[in-house]
Amino acid sequence: MTGPAWDKRIQRAEELAGAYPFAAEVLRFYQQVAGFQKDLYAHIVSASGGRQLPLSPEKLNLIVLLPRFSLFLSLIQRVGSDLLARLAGELRAQGDDRWRHFLTAYWTGDTGDDFLAENPTLFFARAFLQPYAASLALQTKPGLVDAAPRICPVCGRRPQLGVLRPEGQGAKRSLLCSLCLTEWDYRRLVCPACEEEDIDKLTVYTAPQFAHLRLEACDSCKTYINTVDLTKNGLAVPEVDELAALPLSLWAQEHGYTKRQPNLLGI
Repeated sequence: MTGPAWDKRIQRAEELAGAYPFAAEVLRFYQQVAGFQKDLYAHIVSASGGRQLPLSPEKLNLIVLLPRFSLFLSLIQRVGSDLLARLAGELRAQGDDRWRHFLTAYWTGDTGDDFLAENPTLFFARAFLQPYAASLALQTKPGLVDAAPRICPVCGRRPQLGVLRPEGQGAKRSLLCSLCLTEWDYRRLVCPACEEEDIDKLTVYTAPQFAHLRLEACDSCKTYINTVDLTKNGLAVPEVDELAALPLSLWAQEHGYTKRQPNLLGI
Protein backbone atom coordinates (compact mmCIF):
# COMPACT_ATOMS: atom_id res chain seq x y z
CA MET A 1 0.00 0.00 0.00
CA THR A 2 1.67 3.19 -1.14
CA GLY A 3 0.96 6.81 -0.28
CA PRO A 4 -1.06 7.56 -3.43
CA ALA A 5 -3.51 4.77 -2.53
CA TRP A 6 -5.04 7.07 0.07
CA ASP A 7 -5.77 9.66 -2.62
CA LYS A 8 -7.36 6.93 -4.71
CA ARG A 9 -9.62 5.95 -1.82
CA ILE A 10 -10.63 9.54 -1.14
CA GLN A 11 -11.41 10.18 -4.81
CA ARG A 12 -13.41 6.97 -5.12
CA ALA A 13 -15.48 7.87 -2.06
CA GLU A 14 -16.30 11.21 -3.67
CA GLU A 15 -17.39 9.50 -6.90
CA LEU A 16 -19.59 6.97 -5.11
CA ALA A 17 -21.17 9.62 -2.88
CA GLY A 18 -22.46 11.30 -6.03
CA ALA A 19 -23.60 8.03 -7.59
CA TYR A 20 -25.35 6.60 -4.51
CA PRO A 21 -27.15 9.34 -2.54
CA PHE A 22 -28.35 6.83 0.08
CA ALA A 23 -24.71 6.15 1.01
CA ALA A 24 -23.41 9.71 0.61
CA GLU A 25 -23.26 10.49 4.33
CA VAL A 26 -21.26 7.35 5.09
CA LEU A 27 -18.90 7.92 2.18
CA ARG A 28 -18.25 11.58 2.95
CA PHE A 29 -17.47 10.68 6.54
CA TYR A 30 -15.06 8.05 5.27
CA GLN A 31 -13.38 10.72 3.13
CA GLN A 32 -12.58 12.67 6.27
CA VAL A 33 -11.23 9.58 8.01
CA ALA A 34 -9.15 8.58 4.98
CA GLY A 35 -7.72 12.09 4.76
CA PHE A 36 -6.51 11.80 8.34
CA GLN A 37 -5.16 8.29 7.69
CA LYS A 38 -3.22 9.60 4.70
CA ASP A 39 -1.50 12.24 6.83
CA LEU A 40 -0.85 9.78 9.66
CA TYR A 41 0.62 7.28 7.22
CA ALA A 42 3.02 9.93 5.91
CA HIS A 43 3.99 10.81 9.49
CA ILE A 44 4.65 7.16 10.36
CA VAL A 45 6.80 6.61 7.26
CA SER A 46 8.78 9.77 8.01
CA ALA A 47 9.23 8.87 11.68
CA SER A 48 10.42 5.36 10.88
CA GLY A 49 13.33 6.75 8.88
CA GLY A 50 13.17 3.78 6.55
CA ARG A 51 13.78 1.26 9.32
CA GLN A 52 12.02 -2.08 9.03
CA LEU A 53 9.75 -2.78 12.00
CA PRO A 54 8.15 -6.23 12.30
CA LEU A 55 4.40 -6.39 12.72
CA SER A 56 3.94 -7.61 16.28
CA PRO A 57 2.16 -6.59 19.50
CA GLU A 58 5.45 -5.55 21.02
CA LYS A 59 6.14 -2.98 18.32
CA LEU A 60 3.20 -0.58 18.70
CA ASN A 61 5.15 2.68 18.63
CA LEU A 62 3.13 4.91 20.94
CA ILE A 63 5.84 7.57 20.91
CA VAL A 64 5.05 8.17 17.25
CA LEU A 65 1.32 7.52 17.44
CA LEU A 66 0.00 8.93 20.70
CA PRO A 67 0.51 12.66 19.97
CA ARG A 68 -1.72 12.27 16.91
CA PHE A 69 -4.58 10.49 18.66
CA SER A 70 -6.01 13.66 20.18
CA LEU A 71 -6.13 15.19 16.69
CA PHE A 72 -8.05 12.19 15.42
CA LEU A 73 -10.57 12.39 18.25
CA SER A 74 -11.03 16.12 17.57
CA LEU A 75 -11.75 15.37 13.92
CA ILE A 76 -14.42 12.81 14.79
CA GLN A 77 -16.00 15.26 17.23
CA ARG A 78 -16.39 17.66 14.30
CA VAL A 79 -17.47 15.36 11.47
CA GLY A 80 -18.75 12.15 13.08
CA SER A 81 -22.28 11.04 13.83
CA ASP A 82 -23.83 12.15 17.10
CA LEU A 83 -22.84 8.85 18.68
CA LEU A 84 -19.24 8.88 17.46
CA ALA A 85 -18.83 12.57 18.31
CA ARG A 86 -20.01 11.90 21.86
CA LEU A 87 -17.74 8.87 22.25
CA ALA A 88 -14.80 10.83 20.84
CA GLY A 89 -15.37 13.57 23.39
CA GLU A 90 -15.53 11.10 26.25
CA LEU A 91 -12.40 9.30 25.11
CA ARG A 92 -10.53 12.55 24.56
CA ALA A 93 -11.29 13.65 28.12
CA GLN A 94 -9.74 10.47 29.55
CA GLY A 95 -6.19 11.42 28.55
CA ASP A 96 -2.93 9.72 27.61
CA ASP A 97 -2.92 6.84 30.07
CA ARG A 98 -6.34 5.66 28.94
CA TRP A 99 -5.33 6.06 25.29
CA ARG A 100 -2.23 3.93 25.77
CA HIS A 101 -4.24 1.13 27.32
CA PHE A 102 -7.04 1.42 24.76
CA LEU A 103 -4.79 1.34 21.68
CA THR A 104 -2.52 -1.38 23.05
CA ALA A 105 -5.49 -3.58 23.98
CA TYR A 106 -6.87 -3.35 20.45
CA TRP A 107 -3.47 -3.98 18.88
CA THR A 108 -2.85 -7.09 20.95
CA GLY A 109 -6.37 -8.41 20.44
CA ASP A 110 -7.37 -8.05 24.09
CA THR A 111 -10.58 -6.19 23.24
CA GLY A 112 -12.43 -9.41 22.49
CA ASP A 113 -14.79 -9.77 19.55
CA ASP A 114 -14.11 -6.73 17.41
CA PHE A 115 -17.53 -6.45 15.79
CA LEU A 116 -17.88 -2.68 15.62
CA ALA A 117 -21.65 -2.89 15.56
CA GLU A 118 -21.45 -4.28 19.10
CA ASN A 119 -18.77 -1.92 20.39
CA PRO A 120 -18.60 1.30 18.35
CA THR A 121 -15.77 2.67 20.54
CA LEU A 122 -13.41 0.24 18.78
CA PHE A 123 -13.85 2.31 15.62
CA PHE A 124 -11.35 4.79 17.04
CA ALA A 125 -8.64 2.18 17.58
CA ARG A 126 -9.17 0.43 14.27
CA ALA A 127 -9.34 3.57 12.13
CA PHE A 128 -6.41 5.20 13.90
CA LEU A 129 -4.12 2.16 13.85
CA GLN A 130 -4.92 1.08 10.29
CA PRO A 131 -2.20 3.26 8.66
CA TYR A 132 0.34 1.95 11.17
CA ALA A 133 -0.65 -1.66 10.50
CA ALA A 134 -0.57 -1.06 6.76
CA SER A 135 2.89 0.53 6.88
CA LEU A 136 4.26 -2.43 8.83
CA ALA A 137 2.53 -4.97 6.60
CA LEU A 138 4.35 -3.53 3.60
CA GLN A 139 7.64 -4.40 5.28
CA THR A 140 6.65 -7.98 6.05
CA LYS A 141 8.14 -10.46 3.62
CA PRO A 142 5.41 -12.94 2.56
CA GLY A 143 7.91 -15.79 2.44
CA LEU A 144 8.56 -15.41 6.16
CA VAL A 145 4.89 -15.41 7.19
CA ASP A 146 3.02 -18.61 7.99
CA ALA A 147 -0.09 -19.00 5.85
CA ALA A 148 -3.41 -18.70 7.66
CA PRO A 149 -6.01 -18.58 4.88
CA ARG A 150 -9.13 -17.73 6.92
CA ILE A 151 -7.41 -14.84 8.69
CA CYS A 152 -4.79 -12.35 7.57
CA PRO A 153 -1.42 -14.11 7.24
CA VAL A 154 0.33 -10.92 8.35
CA CYS A 155 -1.56 -9.53 11.35
CA GLY A 156 -4.04 -12.30 12.15
CA ARG A 157 -7.22 -10.23 11.79
CA ARG A 158 -10.38 -11.28 10.00
CA PRO A 159 -10.93 -10.51 6.33
CA GLN A 160 -13.03 -7.45 5.62
CA LEU A 161 -14.22 -8.50 2.18
CA GLY A 162 -13.50 -10.60 -0.84
CA VAL A 163 -12.04 -9.45 -4.15
CA LEU A 164 -12.33 -11.05 -7.59
CA ARG A 165 -9.49 -10.16 -9.94
CA PRO A 166 -9.10 -11.12 -13.61
CA GLU A 167 -7.05 -14.25 -14.23
CA GLY A 168 -6.91 -15.92 -17.62
CA GLN A 169 -10.47 -16.32 -18.89
CA GLY A 170 -11.97 -16.08 -15.42
CA ALA A 171 -11.31 -14.58 -12.03
CA LYS A 172 -9.35 -15.50 -8.92
CA ARG A 173 -10.56 -14.77 -5.41
CA SER A 174 -8.66 -13.08 -2.63
CA LEU A 175 -9.50 -11.75 0.82
CA LEU A 176 -8.68 -8.27 2.12
CA CYS A 177 -7.62 -7.78 5.75
CA SER A 178 -9.84 -5.61 7.92
CA LEU A 179 -6.88 -3.95 9.67
CA CYS A 180 -3.62 -3.93 7.70
CA LEU A 181 -5.29 -4.18 4.25
CA THR A 182 -3.12 -7.12 3.19
CA GLU A 183 -4.66 -9.14 0.37
CA TRP A 184 -4.15 -12.89 0.05
CA ASP A 185 -5.43 -15.65 -2.25
CA TYR A 186 -8.32 -17.79 -1.11
CA ARG A 187 -10.31 -20.59 -2.71
CA ARG A 188 -13.28 -19.46 -4.75
CA LEU A 189 -16.16 -21.68 -3.54
CA VAL A 190 -15.41 -21.93 0.17
CA CYS A 191 -16.84 -20.07 3.16
CA PRO A 192 -14.01 -18.02 4.71
CA ALA A 193 -15.59 -18.34 8.15
CA CYS A 194 -16.24 -22.10 8.55
CA GLU A 195 -14.68 -23.49 5.33
CA GLU A 196 -17.96 -24.98 4.13
CA GLU A 197 -17.51 -26.33 0.58
CA ASP A 198 -20.99 -27.64 -0.21
CA ILE A 199 -22.23 -25.29 -2.95
CA ASP A 200 -25.83 -26.01 -1.94
CA LYS A 201 -25.08 -24.24 1.35
CA LEU A 202 -23.34 -21.25 -0.23
CA THR A 203 -25.63 -18.44 -1.37
CA VAL A 204 -24.79 -15.50 -3.63
CA TYR A 205 -26.96 -12.37 -3.67
CA THR A 206 -26.61 -9.36 -5.94
CA ALA A 207 -28.50 -6.08 -6.27
CA PRO A 208 -29.34 -4.41 -9.62
CA GLN A 209 -27.58 -1.13 -8.72
CA PHE A 210 -24.32 -2.92 -7.89
CA ALA A 211 -23.25 -4.96 -10.89
CA HIS A 212 -19.76 -5.42 -9.46
CA LEU A 213 -20.74 -6.21 -5.85
CA ARG A 214 -21.99 -9.52 -4.50
CA LEU A 215 -22.90 -10.90 -1.12
CA GLU A 216 -21.62 -14.41 -0.40
CA ALA A 217 -23.45 -16.12 2.46
CA CYS A 218 -23.05 -19.49 4.16
CA ASP A 219 -26.05 -21.43 5.43
CA SER A 220 -23.85 -23.59 7.69
CA CYS A 221 -22.50 -20.79 9.90
CA LYS A 222 -25.00 -18.07 8.86
CA THR A 223 -22.27 -15.53 8.13
CA TYR A 224 -21.63 -13.53 4.99
CA ILE A 225 -18.93 -11.51 3.31
CA ASN A 226 -19.22 -8.92 0.55
CA THR A 227 -17.10 -9.35 -2.56
CA VAL A 228 -16.02 -6.70 -5.07
CA ASP A 229 -15.74 -8.06 -8.61
CA LEU A 230 -12.99 -6.17 -10.43
CA THR A 231 -13.67 -8.14 -13.60
CA LYS A 232 -16.91 -6.16 -13.88
CA ASN A 233 -15.57 -2.80 -12.73
CA GLY A 234 -11.84 -2.31 -12.83
CA LEU A 235 -12.16 1.20 -11.41
CA ALA A 236 -13.57 -0.01 -8.10
CA VAL A 237 -11.56 0.41 -4.90
CA PRO A 238 -12.70 -2.63 -2.90
CA GLU A 239 -12.57 -1.22 0.63
CA VAL A 240 -14.42 1.93 -0.51
CA ASP A 241 -17.00 0.38 -2.83
CA GLU A 242 -17.99 -2.06 -0.10
CA LEU A 243 -19.03 0.90 2.09
CA ALA A 244 -21.80 1.71 -0.39
CA ALA A 245 -23.26 -1.82 -0.35
CA LEU A 246 -26.01 -0.98 2.13
CA PRO A 247 -28.79 -2.84 0.21
CA LEU A 248 -26.74 -6.03 0.39
CA SER A 249 -26.41 -5.69 4.16
CA LEU A 250 -30.15 -5.13 4.52
CA TRP A 251 -30.87 -8.29 2.53
CA ALA A 252 -28.48 -10.27 4.73
CA GLN A 253 -30.07 -9.01 7.94
CA GLU A 254 -33.54 -9.86 6.66
CA HIS A 255 -32.41 -13.41 5.94
CA GLY A 256 -30.68 -14.00 9.27
CA TYR A 257 -27.04 -13.72 8.21
CA THR A 258 -24.33 -11.97 10.26
CA LYS A 259 -21.40 -10.25 8.61
CA ARG A 260 -18.11 -12.03 9.16
CA GLN A 261 -16.42 -8.69 9.91
CA PRO A 262 -18.15 -5.29 9.80
CA ASN A 263 -16.27 -2.69 7.80
CA LEU A 264 -14.40 0.28 9.20
CA LEU A 265 -17.64 2.18 9.82
CA GLY A 266 -19.32 -0.74 11.57
CA ILE A 267 -21.62 -1.72 8.69
